Amino acid sequence: MSVGQPAARKPKWFKSSYSGGNATECLEAAYAPGGVLIRDSKRPSGPRLELSRHAWAQFVADVPAS
Repeated sequence: MSVGQPAARKPKWFKSSYSGGNATECLEAAYAPGGVLIRDSKRPSGPRLELSRHAWAQFVADVPAS
């Protein structure tokens, strides 16, 4: 982190309403300054995907309703 940048806040994760009803298929998301973070709830310390607000909106719009 460069000097002068504020420290990143710890993301507040929530289960996505788009996750399946199966307990093994849980997607968690957290709002970030630049967009949305996504992770696998079974691996909270694993890799995360960061999407811009625009990309997240497109993703949600393209997910078929169940």
